Amino acid sequence: MGDAADEPPVLLAVAQGVATITLNRPAHGNGWTAALSRAYAAALEGATRDPAVRAVVLTGAGRAFSVGGDAGGLGAVAEQGAAAPLAATPYWLPLASPKPVIAAVNGACFGIGMQQALCCDIRIASDDAKFSTAYARRGLVAEYGMSWLLPRLVGTGNAMDLLLSARLVRAEEAGRIGLVNRVVPAADLLAEATDYARQLATQCSPGAMAAIKRQCLRDLTTDFPTSYATAEALLQDAFAGDDFREGMRSWQAQRPPAFPPLPAGHGMIPPWDDDAFMTGEQP
Repeated sequence: MGDAADEPPVLLAVAQGVATITLNRPAHGNGWTAALSRAYAAALEGATRDPAVRAVVLTGAGRAFSVGGDAGGLGAVAEQGAAAPLAATPYWLPLASPKPVIAAVNGACFGIGMQQALCCDIRIASDDAKFSTAYARRGLVAEYGMSWLLPRLVGTGNAMDLLLSARLVRAEEAGRIGLVNRVVPAADLLAEATDYARQLATQCSPGAMAAIKRQCLRDLTTDFPTSYATAEALLQDAFAGDDFREGMRSWQAQRPPAFPPLPAGHGMIPPWDDDAFMTGEQP
């Protein structure tokens, strides 16, 4: 893997129900460019629509997850005083995938790279991972929803600290404050993340995981009575569904479950789209 002209900026591999998406500009720390942004969005949408994929792992080639915006591109923006969007697709795209997305964070995870990691459902970091919001030290604001995401993960005080200071946060602290779910030895990172994703792919209902993901994200902006009422309605549908019957039968028979995949072509569903949320249908 490398940054040669014939190398794609993003790699996609599918095996045993897990899609592994690798940011592939290792010579530049997987710095974010328009080409990488488009390729990442295409890979994630492709994995979302592929019924063979039940979980996604996102990682970076080489020694970094992503150092953030490409230095050359940021330098040009600083001179011009404005930037065009790097991709037509929104930067919250992982949140809209009905499939679990696990970030395997290796090395540096800065700026837009950190924002993308926060949009994943689970973050597993190597013990040499390091994080920085970076924005305040470049004269920028909290980008692309990070001021919404970060306080919900680490609390307002920690979020203010990380955003205002843009200081470096090492893996141990990241685990302690809840920025990542767990920290593992660097040599084991991809294997640990893939093993976790494979457990989801083989043991959990794709339909149930999609519904739970939408519930958790949507309920961040609603009240408890609304959340409770929505769960009651969804639960009645689940009780009548094939997945519940298979879950019970496999549990009683002490065998692996055989849950069906999401329908082929099933695409992104923004969790704040109420109609799509309740029906599971794409807007």
